[in-house]
Amino acid sequence: MKLGFIGLGIMGKPMAKNLVKAGHDLTVFDFKEDAVEELVADGATEAKTGKEVAEKSDVIFTMVPNSPNVEAALFNEGGVAEGLTAGKTVIDMSSINPLASQGFAKRLAKLNVGFLDAPVSGGEPKAIDGSIAIMVGGDKDLYEKNKDLLEIMGGSVTYVGAVGAGNTTKLANQVIVALNIAAVSEGFALAKKAGLDPKMVFDAIHTGLAGSTVMDAKVPMMIDRNFKPGFRVDLHIKDLQNALDTSHALHVGLPLTAEVMEILQVVKNDGNGGDDHSAIAKFYEKINDLTID
Repeated sequence: MKLGFIGLGIMGKPMAKNLVKAGHDLTVFDFKEDAVEELVADGATEAKTGKEVAEKSDVIFTMVPNSPNVEAALFNEGGVAEGLTAGKTVIDMSSINPLASQGFAKRLAKLNVGFLDAPVSGGEPKAIDGSIAIMVGGDKDLYEKNKDLLEIMGGSVTYVGAVGAGNTTKLANQVIVALNIAAVSEGFALAKKAGLDPKMVFDAIHTGLAGSTVMDAKVPMMIDRNFKPGFRVDLHIKDLQNALDTSHALHVGLPLTAEVMEILQVVKNDGNGGDDHSAIAKFYEKINDLTID
């Protein structure tokens, strides 16, 4: 099948590679030449614009940082929309404001082009091995038509409702992950200040009720002082801002999310915006004069 992929970042690049490995004819575009060259070496075809990607593809995937980036990729001069024809499909896998997703779907519908919002969760390791979770919003028949493609990139692909539902689900996910990292950091800061070995505490509690995927993935990183980004602080700030914007539009109170957002801002202001979001622990280390190691 002729596919296109725009956005070859930490997540997008391995996801695109998995489509190539599955035998699909993939055309790619990104401003990062090294990422494009890596995909071309794996068998993909380079495009110079989003328009060219759309012209050569039946289904076009976008995986970029935020709503304005998706809009630019789709509708700027030389963008995807200029190369679309009726019957093609755009699947946006970015994590963005669900209201923006709904707006993009309406604009593409005028071209008789289908649209799914299909954000992902799981971080770079799961993107590499094809086991990310994908939550999909849009027309159910369009979802069924493209489910096999999504399953190449994800271990869990779930339809959650109309356009925008995918990103609303992702925002809920990001709220829970951020609060979980903060809770883990707070608990392990207490243990370390009390003179305990964080590794021993982890071994004691990670299989109990306090255990979680977040604890299993992030506490070893904190202990090893390994903040190489699987998901950057900067991107989690973006996601929580989208969550807060959406909650305000819906008149929903998210007080804990707002508090963790402020913690993330401190982490970013200390120069750690490019770190993995497990660097939330650095805030607790800073205020308590300790390190969780």
